[in-house]
Amino acid sequence: MQNSLWLSNINNISSSKVANNIDSDVCIIGGGLSGVYTAYLLAKKGINVALIEAKDAVGIGTTGHSTGKLTPQHGLVFSKMLKTFSKEEVRTYFDANWKAINQALQDAPVDLYQNVDSFIYSTTDEGKQTLQDEFNAYKTLDLPGIETTETELPFSVTGSIKMPDTYQIHPTNFAIHFAKHALKEGAQIFVRSRVTKIVMDENYVLTEDDHRVSYKHLVLCSHYPIESIKGLYTTKLSVERSYLLATKTSELLKGQYLSVDSASRTIRTALISNTPYFIYGGTSHTAGTKKNTQNYYDTLKSEMTSVFDLTDPTYCWSAQDPDTPDLMPYIGQITENESNIFVATGYRKWGLSNSLVAGEIISSAITREKHRAADIYSPSRGNFGLKFIRALKILGLVTTNLAGGYITRIEAPKCTHLGCKTKWNEGDETWDCPCHGSRFDKNGNVIEGPAVYPLKLKK
Repeated sequence: MQNSLWLSNINNISSSKVANNIDSDVCIIGGGLSGVYTAYLLAKKGINVALIEAKDAVGIGTTGHSTGKLTPQHGLVFSKMLKTFSKEEVRTYFDANWKAINQALQDAPVDLYQNVDSFIYSTTDEGKQTLQDEFNAYKTLDLPGIETTETELPFSVTGSIKMPDTYQIHPTNFAIHFAKHALKEGAQIFVRSRVTKIVMDENYVLTEDDHRVSYKHLVLCSHYPIESIKGLYTTKLSVERSYLLATKTSELLKGQYLSVDSASRTIRTALISNTPYFIYGGTSHTAGTKKNTQNYYDTLKSEMTSVFDLTDPTYCWSAQDPDTPDLMPYIGQITENESNIFVATGYRKWGLSNSLVAGEIISSAITREKHRAADIYSPSRGNFGLKFIRALKILGLVTTNLAGGYITRIEAPKCTHLGCKTKWNEGDETWDCPCHGSRFDKNGNVIEGPAVYPLKLKK
């Protein structure tokens, strides 16, 4: 069973579940960094906010299973985005992340973050050419980046791009910090309160205990939106699962690293309770499509011990990330016609900095202020062709798994989202849905949406 480094020995906020009906100006569903930071920014402006989290505490879901890299260097994103967006739009994406990071850090104590350089690197000639294309995009966009082959890694690289003065955090403690400050500003935060129904026509949501939370504005920060039919998010979001390990090490790295080769790897270190840890991850696949996921952990474990001469990992965990057809997250009104309902999703493994951007965009929209990046992040933006191609791929995947599951996995429980047959994940000991990424623990309880109801398991 997975065990994230970030979830050990944390001092989370004290909060209770929704116990009666509540009225709010803004109801936020989801207690990860997106929801917490949005609640904090709105509460600072005097808005009556109610944040509702299904898990036992804030910051322990997707946020607590990330790498903890807080950087605007998002892999090979800029050269790819320039194929779809204008130079000005891509630069706006970078600036929005850069400024949101630095704005948030002004409200965080210095012991909550570390200043490091971020690197993307290659070890192959093919990767070197890919890096060259990315560096050309850096020059086109006038981004801070340095070409170098000098790294701290215990092997030679064919190339790398260093982005100086970025950051890394303990993601759960970072979210808890802003949750505490949101509470001080007057926000209400509830845990152990899964939302099971959204009644948009009457502006309220229902929890699993049938308590009503009324709102003027609703914000969906549940990673994969629990309301995914409006706006056709089920046809626009694909979901990938990747794997991470952590073990004790003797010293901390000065940088954080991501390879651009086909077998991508992520590397960083962290100081937890005065003990240095080495964090290593990579390997990915479409969520819910693999049974023997232990192989992914075993591959990373073998590399960690042989390449880095480290002991077997103390912590092993996996992360799940929705992405969009054009690589730009969806942040803003869920549809053009729903002016009081907002969504934040599709972060493509870069949810920490984009969570901060989401907080800024959504809080600005609710208080009728214009954010500089609102248009490029808008879920209603164009790129119809890419969305159509993505929709065909996802519909094909769903159709294959919906039909095939009832033939090859007859005894597997049905996902409570749209009825696809789930698949047992041996490495994480979970039931995973290959259609839209819902996950359930071995007892059938929801771990990750869009499903909101538990599985019906045979005794």
